[in-house]
Amino acid sequence: MPRVAIVTGGNRGIGGIGGIGGIVAEQLKEKGYRVAAIYGGNDEAAKKYNEETGIAVYKVDVSDFDACKNGIAQIESDLGPVEIIVNNAGITRDSTLHRMEQDSWQVVIDTNLGSCFNMCRCVIDGMRERKFGRIVNIGSINGQAGQ
Repeated sequence: MPRVAIVTGGNRGIGGIGGIGGIVAEQLKEKGYRVAAIYGGNDEAAKKYNEETGIAVYKVDVSDFDACKNGIAQIESDLGPVEIIVNNAGITRDSTLHRMEQDSWQVVIDTNLGSCFNMCRCVIDGMRERKFGRIVNIGSINGQAGQ
């Protein structure tokens, strides 16, 4: 049975349409994995991506732990146990410090950082039980250089 992989930001992710998330999901599918691409908002783009690639898409708010838990439960019901997670979801709320509101800051932290914990925490027990799992965290160059 093929291994199951999840890619957050999987139909777009960092780099937009055709960005890293989509490329990673498509490469995993080409290598024989069963892939679930998690997206956050654009239903039309996700539907088109699914139709073009055959990759299953799931709308999950990765900044919300319970949403991740429920989304992963659905993916595991549909595809099987998750053995690979690629955390690629990310958002930008560019602003200088004196203009940024605290809620904008929190949304970025919850999505770009909190989502890595949320997704990993929801799959780690199964990975440990099966004695196999891979976790890949992808970040933007803006984490090093700023924008």
